[in-house]
Amino acid sequence: MADDMLKFVSIEQKMPDKRSSQDRVQDFSEIYDEFIPAAAKEQASRCSQCGVPYCHIHCPLGNNIPDWLRLTAEDRLEEAYELATSTNNMPEICGRICPQDRLCEGNCVIEKDFNSVTIGSVEKYIVDTAWDNGWVKPITPKQERAESVGIIGAGPAGLAAAEELRKAGFQVHIYDRHDRAGGLLVYGIPGFKLEKTVVGRRTGRLEQSGITFHLDFEVGRDATLGELREKHSALLIATGVYRARSLKAPGVGLRGIHEALDYLITSNKVGMGDTVAAYENGSLNAAGKNVVVIGGGDTAMDCVRTAVRQGAKSVKCLYRRDRDNMPGSVREVKNAEEEGVDFEWLCGPEAFIGDETVEKVRAYRMQLGAPDATGRQAPEPVPDSSFDLPADLAILALGFEPEDLPALFGAPELRVTRWGTVMADHSTLMTNLPGVFAAGDIVRGASLVVWAIRDGRDAAEQITSYLNTKSSESAEVADMEAAE
Repeated sequence: MADDMLKFVSIEQKMPDKRSSQDRVQDFSEIYDEFIPAAAKEQASRCSQCGVPYCHIHCPLGNNIPDWLRLTAEDRLEEAYELATSTNNMPEICGRICPQDRLCEGNCVIEKDFNSVTIGSVEKYIVDTAWDNGWVKPITPKQERAESVGIIGAGPAGLAAAEELRKAGFQVHIYDRHDRAGGLLVYGIPGFKLEKTVVGRRTGRLEQSGITFHLDFEVGRDATLGELREKHSALLIATGVYRARSLKAPGVGLRGIHEALDYLITSNKVGMGDTVAAYENGSLNAAGKNVVVIGGGDTAMDCVRTAVRQGAKSVKCLYRRDRDNMPGSVREVKNAEEEGVDFEWLCGPEAFIGDETVEKVRAYRMQLGAPDATGRQAPEPVPDSSFDLPADLAILALGFEPEDLPALFGAPELRVTRWGTVMADHSTLMTNLPGVFAAGDIVRGASLVVWAIRDGRDAAEQITSYLNTKSSESAEVADMEAAE
């Protein structure tokens, strides 16, 4: 190992080549090139193989990062792939979109003095190489089981659970309201971060593995939750959270003010070849417009960078805290700045100005005051600091909340918390309805894709345990009846 690893003192950190900002804003292709094999091996060899791997500890999935870095450095890529997929159902997706600067790479022990190992890029390289070499195969269960499991939601939590359940031999059916599987991986995340072919080959593999997708299917419209319970041995609710948080401000009802997800879904559909009226008529198209995005998370970064690519006249991002306190990825902010986005830090929206259509966003300066209940400094308005920004299109990227699932699903008996998330037992992930489980953002609230994958895997484990117990009980009853 000594010859292959611990090279962080002699080899500098280097990411894969990044396309120039002038080039990449012309399209929606991913901005990073692939690692060449020699570079991936070299960067993997920088790992210190530390005794307490903080990268592993701070990964929600508990990925065996030092081990597959070592295997990459030793040119044992197929083994590295097997190890990476043993804990993660879509590692090449996490390698592209995880905020590594806040998770594995941000906790790398060599980060302070030598810059972290480029974990995400190596992870992406390993699994893209596996796809290119045909190492990724459809799932072949050792034994088929008669029980069927229905999964509501084809996002990362639902897809991860489906894969694990299929490995166990269950008959898996996924129901989703959209016309493509993938959830926010397809409709919410722009192609310059995650090209849709990457998601498509994952969902295609699940179809080849015998998982049935029911698309354009709305629970409550096409079947109630109760009807699905009768059809399946167990159900998993993995819908995610889609309802945008509202903003109360004068003029918020003017035309030209839109929710972030509506804007991103439209852009992604157009990118996949769909014709969308809201894009064609210009209402959800930033071309030639002054765009103001309100928010500081990764969704806001997706919006500003999309607007640049659509040919906006100007793009500004308003965030009520400073750069150090924003929730979005540091890399995404840097990418946005390189692409021409202007950030107005410590600013909040006061009002939207216009007759029928928005023409300006009136904002005010803010300052950070005493810490709030979460420990973060609470932003406070600065008196007499208002100023106007021209805006033909204002996008609200303030986060997401759960929809009213009991009403939507025709299941008033389904218990939810006061925040609208589905109430599930922390140990079993089962809701108050026997055989109905819940996982992902619909339980924990809006969070990261990597957490959704973890939750989906945990749910699959609990569903398997539940169905195994039911099967054993049924067998005992049958034995007793036969004995009588």
